[in-house]
Amino acid sequence: MEGSPGSSSLKGVLSWAVRPWTWSRTALRRGFQCLVALSVLPLAPMTWVWLTSAAHRVTAEPGTRWTAEVPAMPAALVLGAGVLRGRPSPMLRARLDIAAELYRTGRVRALLLSGDNSRKDYDEPSVMRDYLISRGVPAGKIVLDYAGFDTWDSCVRAKTIFGASRLVVVTQVFHLARAVALCRTAGLDAFGVGDDSSRDWPVETMAYTVREFPASAKGLVDSLVLHSSPRFLGRRETALDRALAG
Repeated sequence: MEGSPGSSSLKGVLSWAVRPWTWSRTALRRGFQCLVALSVLPLAPMTWVWLTSAAHRVTAEPGTRWTAEVPAMPAALVLGAGVLRGRPSPMLRARLDIAAELYRTGRVRALLLSGDNSRKDYDEPSVMRDYLISRGVPAGKIVLDYAGFDTWDSCVRAKTIFGASRLVVVTQVFHLARAVALCRTAGLDAFGVGDDSSRDWPVETMAYTVREFPASAKGLVDSLVLHSSPRFLGRRETALDRALAG
């Protein structure tokens, strides 16, 4: 009610809040520090993934000898990126082409394909395998992970389920820093190769690039704060061991 003691107190607080010159120097300094912290906080996860992965990634630029920059590793981890009517999406096809080139040039000896098979009518790893076989990769050198539902799950499962310790992770450039950072945080000696042809899909690339801000924050929390387990773990698989030994 107007004129009540409570109303007068509220007016006093509001009057003080909107007149910064009434604040003490300490309050002003702390307020400025809070504003700086709030402005920087959203960038912290992206800064983390870029710094963690900076020395461990390369872009597969057409017409360059990018494979020479990739250290020889036992296997490549190829992350799923959607299938359309039983065929790899353009982004996934670009990743698979990189994986095939890594195998052809001897940079890796086996390919671990990690994707989503959460429904009977959707099977990323099998589609990825069929495409790679059509590109000349022997079936015996291909291993499927049907429970790679996100990047963190794929990295952790590569280590704990398939026994990988060193690998090349393959994805698009906009996703590369996060993928490498998460795999290295999962305990893998990981080096990343990113496809740059996504510039041919500017709208999709912009959307995915913007998504990296919240995705990096989630990845930081999953890996460093919560130490989250994948949605599915299960028993140790030996398929990668056999592919490497064959």
